[in-house]
Amino acid sequence: MEEQTTFKPLDPLLHSELRLAVMSVLISVEEADFVYLKAQTGATAGNLSVQLDKLQGAGYIEVEKTFRGRKPCTLCRITEQGRNAFSGYVDALQSYIKKAGK
Repeated sequence: MEEQTTFKPLDPLLHSELRLAVMSVLISVEEADFVYLKAQTGATAGNLSVQLDKLQGAGYIEVEKTFRGRKPCTLCRITEQGRNAFSGYVDALQSYIKKAGK
């Protein structure tokens, strides 16, 4: 008899290369500015902006718009909800890997 395989669901919001990359950066720092995130992810400014809006809308990150001198500065921080979502996503991926190894 075959064993029924059930996979943990993957968070569709995090199952996007750029959003996952942003969360991976933010999970390891207190905060990151837009320029740093853009450099780390290799994203275009427009695409990064759209993806940050989606993560913020889900409550996974906080976005603070401020100024450094006279230049606008966008700071991003991961929220507790975002940490939990990221952790759940990693756990789900690990369950896929374990099942693949059987």
